Amino acid sequence: MESGAIFTGLRPNIIPHHHHQLCPSRSTIKLLPPLYSGKRHFYKLSKQLHFACFSDNSGKNVDTLQVASPSSNVVPELADIDWDNLGFEFMSTDYMYMMKCSQGENFSKGELQRFGNIQLSPSAGILNYGQGLFEGLKAYRKYDGNILLFRPEENALRLRMGAERMCMPSPTVEQFVEAVKETVLANERWIPPLGKGSLYIRPLLMGSGAVLGLAPAPEYTFLIYVSPVGNYFKEGLAPIHLIVETEMHRATPGGTGGVKTIGNYAGVLKAQSAAKAKGFSDVLYLDSVHKRYLEEVSSCNVFVVKVHYFLN
Repeated sequence: MESGAIFTGLRPNIIPHHHHQLCPSRSTIKLLPPLYSGKRHFYKLSKQLHFACFSDNSGKNVDTLQVASPSSNVVPELADIDWDNLGFEFMSTDYMYMMKCSQGENFSKGELQRFGNIQLSPSAGILNYGQGLFEGLKAYRKYDGNILLFRPEENALRLRMGAERMCMPSPTVEQFVEAVKETVLANERWIPPLGKGSLYIRPLLMGSGAVLGLAPAPEYTFLIYVSPVGNYFKEGLAPIHLIVETEMHRATPGGTGGVKTIGNYAGVLKAQSAAKAKGFSDVLYLDSVHKRYLEEVSSCNVFVVKVHYFLN
C-alpha cells in the first residue's frame, strides 16, 4: 500500500510476550499531456478533447468517452457518493485499462474498458504460483480543478524492477505513465473534491496465461483500476499506534521483500489482525536476522528522525 503515518513514539508496551509498542501524504507531481520526459518534477494533467472506444470481451464497441477540452466550460458531474465519509474501501468506478503480451515479447497498445470482472484460467500463473506485482499511487483534485499525480514514473520504474525479479515482461515507463493518465481521465468524476480524499490507482502486472508446471506464465496482463478513497488509517492525519513484531517477519535476505510482489502481503495478515484486535493501528516489523533493526510496517513505509537537543 501507499500511505504515510505519524507515530506516537517508541516505547515498551505493557502487553506481555514478544511485542513492544511503538502522514501526511507524499508530495505531488503535476501531469503534463506529453509522455514521460525523464525529469522528476511537477506535471499538470490537462483535460484534452479525447475520444476513445471501449470494447467488451466480444470485441464490439460498447461505449464512447469524451473528456472536455481546457477551452470548454463543461465540468464532469461528480459521482453521487458521500464524499464526506470516504474510507479506504474498494468502490467500483467506470473504466479500467488493460494491456496484454506473451512471454518473450513486449507490451503494445492497451485499451480502456468498462470496469468489470476479468477471465482467468484456473491454471493461470498468478493463481497457482503468485507470479504478479502491484503498484499504488493517487490522483488528487487541485483547487483550480487540475488533477495531480505523484511521480508516476517512479512507480513505473519500480514495477519494471519487480518484473525482472519475477521473470515477467513489463510496460515501458512511457506506457505505464500514459496508461495511468488515460485511466484517471476516464474516471475523472470519481476523483474526490479538494480536501475530501483522493483517487487511488492500482496497477497490476500478472501472469495470466495457463501454466501447470512451475515456470513463467506464457501470457501477461497489465491492468489498472481506480477507486475513490479517504485516509487509509481511521486516525486520519494523526498519530497511529504500532506494535513491534519480533517473531513474524516482513522480508528475509535473498527474498522478494525488495519488490512489490503480490505474495509479500498475505503473509502479514495474521500479525496485523492480532495487532488490530489489541487496539493497534498496524505492525512494525524488525529485521529477520538480528531482530533489532526496523524494517517496515505492513501497509506503509517508516521514516525515523533523530533529534538532538542542545541545552545552554
